[in-house]
Amino acid sequence: MVITEKTTLPSDEELTVQEINVSWPLLQAASFYIGKKCEWDNNEFMLCKQETKDPRKCIQEGKNVTACALGVFQGIKKHCLDDFNKYVRCLERSSGTLDMSFCRKTQAALDNCVLTNLNIERPPFGYFCEAKVHDSPRPKPEVYVFIVNAVRTAGLRGIEVTIIFVFVPWRIGNVYKCT
Repeated sequence: MVITEKTTLPSDEELTVQEINVSWPLLQAASFYIGKKCEWDNNEFMLCKQETKDPRKCIQEGKNVTACALGVFQGIKKHCLDDFNKYVRCLERSSGTLDMSFCRKTQAALDNCVLTNLNIERPPFGYFCEAKVHDSPRPKPEVYVFIVNAVRTAGLRGIEVTIIFVFVPWRIGNVYKCT
């Protein structure tokens, strides 16, 4: 986004939220639970960013994602701190890349605690790679269709081409149909 002198920026009060100050191993250990619990908020935020192309319009959605992730960490701290610390320690000490395959026993204990106390089930392998449809209460973006007939010549014969320009505020595409 290009900023000019006419661009209005949000105030510091609008942007101020409680930050999640955790190290990479803690974030890695909690990532599946955050991803599962905050999936709807995150999808809403990403949809807003994609459709509006203006991060200023998505501040509230971003705050919701941060608050959700913070809530997951607070729940883990309140109910599963011992199991969580064992899992993080295992990730840190077992490999330099925080490979989870070496820590399945501590992971199982943490999964059980999180499921019991926070009601967050660890998603199966590949869950976050699956295609999903996000049903949002946000208004759908307007779609504008412009149809232009053009005649072009290709080599010795003439080909009539109908060009359909589809303009969506967040995507521009061209569809060519030869007749």
